[in-house]
Order: sequence, then structure tokens, then C-alpha cells
Amino acid sequence: MSQEPAPARALTIALLAMGGEGGGVLADWLVDLAEHNGYLAQATSVPGVAQRTGATVYYLEMFPRRAVPAGAAPVLALAPVPGEVDVVIASELMEAGRALQRGLVSSGRTTFIASTHRVYSMTERTAMGDGRVDADKLMAAARAAAARFISADFAALAEQAGSPIAPALCGALAASGALPFARVRFEDAIRRRGVGEKASLNAFAAGFDAALAGAPPLPAPATAAAVALGPRLATLEQRIATDFPLAVRDTLRHGVLRLADYQHMHYAASYLDRLLPLRAAGDELLGETARHLALWMSYEDAIRVADLKTRRSRFDRVAGEVRLTPAQLLDINEFMHPRLEEIADILPAGLGRWLLRSRLACALLQPLTRSGRVVRTTSLPGFLQLYAIASLRGLRPRSLRFLQEQERIAGWLAQVQRLAAAQPALALEVARAQRLVKGYGDTHARGWGNFQALMALLPRLESDPQGARQMGELARAALADDSGRALEEMLASV
Repeated sequence: MSQEPAPARALTIALLAMGGEGGGVLADWLVDLAEHNGYLAQATSVPGVAQRTGATVYYLEMFPRRAVPAGAAPVLALAPVPGEVDVVIASELMEAGRALQRGLVSSGRTTFIASTHRVYSMTERTAMGDGRVDADKLMAAARAAAARFISADFAALAEQAGSPIAPALCGALAASGALPFARVRFEDAIRRRGVGEKASLNAFAAGFDAALAGAPPLPAPATAAAVALGPRLATLEQRIATDFPLAVRDTLRHGVLRLADYQHMHYAASYLDRLLPLRAAGDELLGETARHLALWMSYEDAIRVADLKTRRSRFDRVAGEVRLTPAQLLDINEFMHPRLEEIADILPAGLGRWLLRSRLACALLQPLTRSGRVVRTTSLPGFLQLYAIASLRGLRPRSLRFLQEQERIAGWLAQVQRLAAAQPALALEVARAQRLVKGYGDTHARGWGNFQALMALLPRLESDPQGARQMGELARAALADDSGRALEEMLASV
């Protein structure tokens, strides 16, 4: 008895790509590839949202034309179904994780192609602590979940070819053999598009070769490079070499560079002055205090934000990221939403306090603080607005926020110094607790409130043999979520 052939089914492909990566172009290439090689094809897309919280999902189905009875048409789905996707392509490692979360990858069916480079998501960037997803764990999960996993830094390969990442991913797809088309058929689809053909084919070839060769291991995380302070800061370089142990000197150099850039050389010198009492406290405590002190002394205010957004290096970096050509013009729109408190922060202390107390002043400034505004820094009026704010740097030492922060820093350092000799482990956790205080606006207010809650508990922790451990756990709870519930629950149990 003869066996009937299995019914034909659609080939299913899900592509997760961010804006500017050519995901739509790749989807068009695949539709063109299918239609020129005996298949019916359908493509849909669900756009992601702004600020890197999700990519656009392109979904394609291809059905062999020869298997369609005369006068009939196949029914093709509009969205991927978990467990029924033949190929999943992720343009970045976090997007690979999203594909796994959605259940799109199955061990019995899916060829999973992912680029190993990282573009940090908003949840990673806005986390109170280190919110980065562990890349090694994500890669291991991808290998376990897929029938076949192909990975490489396709973004770097595409950049070397002067192309978006899409052609490199297309090359990897061709090399995988997951679709019944020869390499030349993929290349023909790229040529028919007729845009950026040379760069696209070069990136395609690089992606094809990388997929066949297998991916190299992920690079080790970059470490801070040793720095030299240069002739203008030679006096501070000499102080570091003379007054501080070798193990912390690189940290101190980075701190001095940061603070000299933030304010001036004398401010950087005061940073070293503040650390002198901790020279004999041990390398770990001195190094951690030095790192967190540099961050706190360079707190973010409107002056700092305006300064960074009007630097030539920022315009050059953005131009490089968008691959600006000499024939193109670049516009950069900055969304600014200053609160009344942030305006008061950069004013002279007396004027800032008056502003916060005055109902009339608050009413006059309300139109500026009610909603955000867009400032185009590539236009002369927009650039001058931010440049004028950045030019207030010389007045910062008399500002309300500066005086407040210096008083807070002094109190924190006093606690570290007091505990250094008798309870060094607790002193170390107090030094590290500074990481709760960051950002500006609501983020800063929330972090400062959490920091105050920990410092209020310090007298009780000093009498507890497990005080250092508890302080560390409380700080981690404060960083675990921005709602504050985790910290509140732990404080209630202490």
C-alpha cells in the first residue's frame, strides 16, 4: 500500500529588528526571493515602540505555488504562532531574548539566527543598579531552545562593509540552509532591489561566511584603560603618585579627569583632599570610596546636561552613528522637561530657596515646567539656549544644589571615615551605598530618599555582627526596583 505524500505547508519566518537596521528591506528581499522562485509569499509587521523598549516584528510565510490547486489560494497567518516558526532572526542579543520569551523558538523546528552585539534596552538603562542582562546566560538559553543556533557579531561585520545589519543577517540565513534557495538566489534578490547593492552584497558575503565558520566567543568585557593626566594636571598626577597606594591610582586618575572636566582643576584637587584621611584604610575601601566620591561630586544638573549636549564630540558621535555623508544635513532634537526644582538647583542658593517658596514665581514659571519641549541643538537658537545654560558652570559652586550636595557628601564621608578603623566591612558597604544617589529629577529624589533610609538605620547596624551584610542587602533591595517596595519590605523586617 503506497504512502501518501505529506501535505505542503508554509515556511514561516519571524524577524525582530530595530529601526534603522533594514528589517523592512530584508523582509522585502525575502518576499521577492520567494516570488521569483515558485512560492507565494506574505509579509506583515508589528511596529515596536520608541526609546528601545521593543523591536518591530516582521513575519513572513512562504507557500509553494505548485501545491496550490487551481482556483484556490493558501490561507497564510498574519502573526507568528509559538512553536510553529521555522526561522527566527534577531538583530541584537536582547531581541533574541524577547523571541525566547515569546516562545517563538522551538527545539524541534526553529533555526535561530542572532547577532551577539548589544544595544541596551530602556529597562537596562533605567535600572537603579546594574540592570544589564547576562549575555552568557542568554546565549546558553538560545542554544538550548533552538534546533539550530547561529550567532555572530553581524553588526560589526555589516559596519565593516559600510552597510546596515540586514544584509549580513540575510547572508547568515542563506548559509543556514533553512530555506530551499541557493545562495545566488538570495544575491539576485538583493540586486533586483538596486539600492546600495555593492555594500549589501559585501555584508551578505561576510554574514554567509561567519555563519558557516561558526561564531567566535563573545569578547571579554572592556576594562578601564590606564590614563595619563597630561601637563595641565601634572600637579595632581604628582600628588596621586606620592600620597596614594599603587592599587588605587588609576581610579584616582579617572576621578580627577572627570572632575576637572566637570568643574575645574581646583575642584579635582579637593577630591584628593577628601580622600587623604582614608589612605591607611586599605586598598578596597579607599578604591570604592574614591570611585563613588568622583561620581557624587560630578552629580547631574541642568548645567551638566546642557554642557554634554552642546559638545562637538556629541555632534560627531551622532553623525557617525547615522553615517552622515557630506551631502546630508543633520538635525538633532533634544527633549527637555525641566522641573521647577531643577531650575532652582542651578540658581544662587538664596535665589533658589526664594524661588521654591514664592507662589508668584512658581506661577510665572509654570508654563515652562508644565510639559516638555523640543530643542533643536543643530539650529542656532536651540544651540544657544543650551550653551547659555552650560556657561553657568562658573557659578555652580554658589548654586543651591552644589551647596546641598557638598553637605551630603561631607556627611557620608564622615561616616565612612568613622567606621573605617573599627568596622571596615560596614564602612565599605556605607561607601558603596552612594550608588543609590544618581541622576536628577524624580530618579535622584527617589535614590536620595532610599539612601537616607539606610543611613538612618546605621546606628542599629553598627551594634549587629551582621550589620555589613544587612547594609549590602538593603542597598541591593533599593536597587532591585524603582517602586521602593522591595526596600520597604526589607526595612520592615530589620
